Amino acid sequence: MAQLRLHHQSTRIDMLHGPLLGKILIFSLPLAASMMLQQLFNSADVAVVGRFDSPQAMAAVGSNGAAINLMVNLFVGLSIGANVVVARCIGRNETDKIHDAVHTSIMLALISGVLLLIWGMAVAKPLLTLMNTPEDIIDLAVVYFRVYFLGMPFIMFYNFGSAVLRSKGDSKRPLWALGIGGVVNVILNLIFVVGFRLSVVGVALATVISNAVSSFIILYYLMNEEEPFAFKWRDLMMGREYFTQILKIGLPAGLQGSLFSISNITIQTAINSLGSYASAGSAAALNFDFLTYYVVAAFTQAAVTFTSQNYGAGDYARCRRVFSLTMMSGLIFTGAACLICAVWDTEILSLYTVNPEVLRYAEIRMIHAVAFLWLCNIYEVSGGCLRGMGYSMLPTVIILLGCCVLRIVWVYTAFAWENDFALLMDVYPVSWAVTGTATMIAYYAVRRKLFA
Repeated sequence: MAQLRLHHQSTRIDMLHGPLLGKILIFSLPLAASMMLQQLFNSADVAVVGRFDSPQAMAAVGSNGAAINLMVNLFVGLSIGANVVVARCIGRNETDKIHDAVHTSIMLALISGVLLLIWGMAVAKPLLTLMNTPEDIIDLAVVYFRVYFLGMPFIMFYNFGSAVLRSKGDSKRPLWALGIGGVVNVILNLIFVVGFRLSVVGVALATVISNAVSSFIILYYLMNEEEPFAFKWRDLMMGREYFTQILKIGLPAGLQGSLFSISNITIQTAINSLGSYASAGSAAALNFDFLTYYVVAAFTQAAVTFTSQNYGAGDYARCRRVFSLTMMSGLIFTGAACLICAVWDTEILSLYTVNPEVLRYAEIRMIHAVAFLWLCNIYEVSGGCLRGMGYSMLPTVIILLGCCVLRIVWVYTAFAWENDFALLMDVYPVSWAVTGTATMIAYYAVRRKLFA
C-alpha cells in the first residue's frame, strides 16, 4: 500500500509552490507527445494507404479530418472544462468535491461518445457530399468515416479520463496509454491493409481497436487511483453543479474547435475542387500541421491547468508567471518544429507518398502554412490563461472572428478570384497573426481588471 501511495504521489505535480518552468516542461512535453501519438493514429492510416494502396484511398482517409473534427472538437472542448473544474477543486483544497467532479466528467464522456457515434453514422454521406469530395473517392471516404466513428465512445473516455489525470499534473500516464495504442494501431494497419487488403476499412478498424486499448488503460489507471480521484462505476453521476461548470468553461472551448472545423471544411471544400491529387497532397502535409500544432496545444493546456489551480488559490503573481513561461516555451518548441518542417519538407513528406504531383501540393502546404504555425501560440496560450481565470467565451469570440470568419471570406474572395493552392494556404498565417494580436490585447485587459 505504501508503494502504491508513493506511485500516485510521483505522478502528481505541485503547481502551487516552487519553481514553475521545470514543472511546466514536465507537464507539457509528455502531453505534446501524447497528442502527437493520438494524431499518429490518423497519420499511420494515411501513410499505409498512401504507400500500399492508392492516391485515391490516401485522399479518402486524409480528406475526412475536417469533417471528423467538426463534432469531435465540441466534445473534446468539454474535457477542457472537466480539467479546469477538477483543477480548481485541487487549488482550493476542496477534496470533498473532487470525487463528484471526476464521476460527472466520466459520465459526460460516455454520453458524448454515444451521441457522436450516432451522429457519425447519420451524416457521413451528406456531409462529405456537401464538401465536394471528389467522385473517385467519395465512397471510400464515407466508409472510413463511419467505421472511424464506431470508436467514438473510446475516444471520449480517453480524453475525459486523461483530463482528470492532467488536472493534478499527471501527463505521463496518458502518454503511456496512447503509446501502447499507437503501436497496436501501426501493427494492425499493416496486417489489415498489406495482409488482408482491406484498404480504408482496415486502417479505420485499426484506429478503433487502438483507441479502445488506450481507453481501457486509462480506465485501469482511474480505477486504481487513491481517493478522491478513484473512479468507481457505481458512483457515476451527473452532478448539476459540476456539469454546469464544465459546460461554462468547456462549451466555448468546444465551440471554438467546432468553428475551426467549419472554416477548415470550407477550405477543404476548396482544396477538393482542385482534384484528388490536391486532396492527397494536403492530407499528407496536414499531418505535420497537426503534429506541430499539438506542441502549441500542450503548452496551452499547461496554461489552462496551472492558471486554474493558482487562480483558485488566489496567487495572481504566479498566474502572471505561468503566462510568461508557457508563452515563451511554446514559441521556442513550436518554432523548432516549424523549422524542421520547412527545411526537410521533401524528405519528411516522402514517407507518405512518392507521387510527384501529390508531393508538389504537399510541399506548398508545408512552406505556406505549417512553417508559420508557431504564430498559434500567441492566441492559444493567451486564450488558455483566460479560460483558467474563468473567461472562456471571450477568446472563443475573438477566434471566431479572427480565424473562422476571415478564412471563409478569404475562400470566397481571394481564392474565388484566383484558384491557386498556394494563395489558399496563405490564409493560415494571416489569420493566426490577426487573431493572436487581438487575443493578446484581450488577455492583458482582463488580467489588469482581475488582478487589480
